[in-house]
Amino acid sequence: MDYKTMTPKEARMLIREGKITTHTSGMCPGYAQANLAVLPKDLAYDFLLFTQRNPKPCPILEVGDVGSRKLNFIAEDCDIARDIPKYRIYEKGILKGEYEDVSDFWRDDLVPFLIGCSFSFESEMIDAGMEIRHNTMGRNVPMYITNIETTPAGIFHGPTTVSMRPVPYDQIVKAVKVTGAMPQVHGAPIHIGDPAAIGIKDIMKPDFGDPVDIYPGEVPVFWACGVTPQSVLMSIKPDFVITHSPGYMLITDVKNVDLKYK
Repeated sequence: MDYKTMTPKEARMLIREGKITTHTSGMCPGYAQANLAVLPKDLAYDFLLFTQRNPKPCPILEVGDVGSRKLNFIAEDCDIARDIPKYRIYEKGILKGEYEDVSDFWRDDLVPFLIGCSFSFESEMIDAGMEIRHNTMGRNVPMYITNIETTPAGIFHGPTTVSMRPVPYDQIVKAVKVTGAMPQVHGAPIHIGDPAAIGIKDIMKPDFGDPVDIYPGEVPVFWACGVTPQSVLMSIKPDFVITHSPGYMLITDVKNVDLKYK
């Protein structure tokens, strides 16, 4: 399938039908993708406050209505329980399974949160002449749990997760400028260089996603990642949560250009 020529709605329909089951990096270039966290209503206020206090890893694109699987703004005719290629379900902080459809697990008290994704700024980086290594290698982006603590809110606290892309030394300033113009999808990097400085022991062993090659003359650059809620949820162990599987995102109808500073 030529994922690059599809509209977001076409891609979502194919995902819903089980015809697309891969990670979504590189799909529908020019359109924003979103991370998902679905929590019971009694945790929703604390989580919303957590996202407000941690806008770099958790930039909110939309909060759904209680119990509803539809979205009002970022994706037309969307079923949030079926339009992501792979979901995760956690119970008391333990991963219980991955699913292509979570309709059978949906409850009337659940609130969906859609969080900006760094896949959204990759097309802007490509347009600026930068390579996205995981796309070149046909892999998922590497993601790491760091020693950078988030700002607590209510019951929510824990470490920041980052995504990494190798960038040549002479393109680092360009990468910072391009991504910094898109704060709703994580914005500028939060760390450049030595992985050990942010608690990453082995850059070739990501906590999520796949390792990628780093060539001579390149430096690892790290952006705050919307998988952060998953590492936080593993820390606080709520009874029940649905998330996307890392790298398997909701493709929205929002154009990347509309998320840039005007």
